[in-house]
Formats: sequence, C-alpha cells, structure tokens
Amino acid sequence: MTTPVDRLLLDYADAIGVTIEYARLPADRDGVYDHDARRIRLRRGMSARHHRSVLAHELGHAAFGDTVTRFGPVHAKQERRAEEWAALRLIDLDDYRHLETVHGGHPGAIALDLDVMRSTVIAFQSLLERLGDTVYVRPRMGTGQWTHRERTA
Repeated sequence: MTTPVDRLLLDYADAIGVTIEYARLPADRDGVYDHDARRIRLRRGMSARHHRSVLAHELGHAAFGDTVTRFGPVHAKQERRAEEWAALRLIDLDDYRHLETVHGGHPGAIALDLDVMRSTVIAFQSLLERLGDTVYVRPRMGTGQWTHRERTA
C-alpha cells in the first residue's frame, strides 16, 4: 500500500530524474544511489517502514549529488546528511512532539508509531535543539538561523 508520504517520495524521484530499481544487493546494503546513472537500487523484500526510510535516505544522497567515496570523513558526512534529509521529509514535527511525550523520547517506540526506522527518528532528534521553552529545528549560528522554531511552554 502506498501512503501519501511514499507518493511524495516517488514524485520527488521522478521530478529530479532518478529511477528506482529493485535488485539483489550485498547483505550489508539496503539501498545504493548511483549519481552518474541517476538511479537508486533498493533491496527486495523490505518492510514498508524500512523501504520508506531507505528510499528517503537514498533520495537524500540524490538531492545532494553524493558520489561514492572511500574517504571516511566525507563518507560519514554524506551518510549523516542523507539521513537528516530523510528525517525532515518523513517526520512531521507535530506528530513527533506528541509521540515524544507518549513514549518519553524513546526512539524505537516513536519510530514504530511514525512507521519509519529508528535511525530516522534518531537523525530527527539530532536536528532539534532545546533552549529554554523553545525547540529549534536545524539551528545554525546567528540570529534567525533555523528551519523552524516551536514554543513548548
């Protein structure tokens, strides 16, 4: 069953000219983005929430034009950035806020309710900064440098 979020991901892939294929992949890989071919290859047989999270992650690589690198720091940055990109598209702040209260911030429980992978919730949590009674999404240095600000008290 395709959810509205799944449809948005598929529409985004189409809009940026990225094709999606299903293939056998090495046991340690759920998805691969090939920038030169503008293609995402996904492992067959993943659960819906796993598929959604992996597809969004690989689309993050596509959005940034990532290419394969063996240089550890660059690879780590690409992986973190793709996971954060995915989290911002898969998790609604209002839904997260409610589930954080319900589950006491437990990422695994929140992930089950949001129908995404635990790693996606952890990436989303890493994008939040709490200062007093305000939560900032993707804060950066300087006045007014954040994606979203939400009063919590």
